[in-house]
Amino acid sequence: MEKHPHYEKIEKAIRYICENYQEQPSLSFLAHLVDMTPHHFQKTFSMWSGVSPKKFCQYITLNQAKEKLESGRKSLLQTTYDIGLSSPSRLHDLFLSAEGMTPGQFKDKGEGLLINYSLQESPFGKIVVASTDIGICSLFFASESEALPYLRKQFPKALLKKREVDLHGEAVQIFDKDWIKEEKLKLHLQGTPFQLKVWECLLKIPMGAFVSYGDIAEKLGNKNASRAVGSAVGKNPIGYLIPCHRVIQKNGNIGGFLWGVEKKREILAWEFSKLDEEQ
Repeated sequence: MEKHPHYEKIEKAIRYICENYQEQPSLSFLAHLVDMTPHHFQKTFSMWSGVSPKKFCQYITLNQAKEKLESGRKSLLQTTYDIGLSSPSRLHDLFLSAEGMTPGQFKDKGEGLLINYSLQESPFGKIVVASTDIGICSLFFASESEALPYLRKQFPKALLKKREVDLHGEAVQIFDKDWIKEEKLKLHLQGTPFQLKVWECLLKIPMGAFVSYGDIAEKLGNKNASRAVGSAVGKNPIGYLIPCHRVIQKNGNIGGFLWGVEKKREILAWEFSKLDEEQ
């Protein structure tokens, strides 16, 4: 995706809002923070996110999460499936399909696999996208210097090559407003059978919806497996495409996130703004 000319400034403003949303920072303050005039900042921010800085700040509050969770129609996983199939939002289950690695590949920690990876841009900072000849096997928020060590930890015996392939560009198209694709984007997942089931459940959560760990456990037929579900969610190897950021605690609290709670708030706020724009 093409980098916005004021990408770093908008990213800095978003990070500040995420960390200080309770203060409801003013337009003039945020503009001064990134060395822009209020008018220019308002225009640039709105072009990037689809909403004003003030509205974005409102989205970031935990009350938004609680209201969504407590609204009834968003509280159960099955309900979100039903809503998702008729929602105008881009839905993960409509364009993503998942295939697990063979037992041998899983046991041998990727031995014999060629994995290409590249650094890409997202609305939330730099991401690393990695793929096998079958599909996307890893996506995470990181700098270039962090990419190889992270992938080596995931796939200690695979052949890792820094090379951008078409699949990487297709993966980040999900962030574009006009994303339309007829073919499914394939994911190549390395995980236990239980983890694969949890990740497949996550693929069904549409933008703007929330589920709890308990909802997923119940969907899998074991309502007492919330802790195991939480562990599987925390080991999700493909950030954003498998939307683990849409899983929150039953009481409405935002819950944890591998890349930090503020990053999770930032992503959810961006999604809320896009959903409003579509509707």
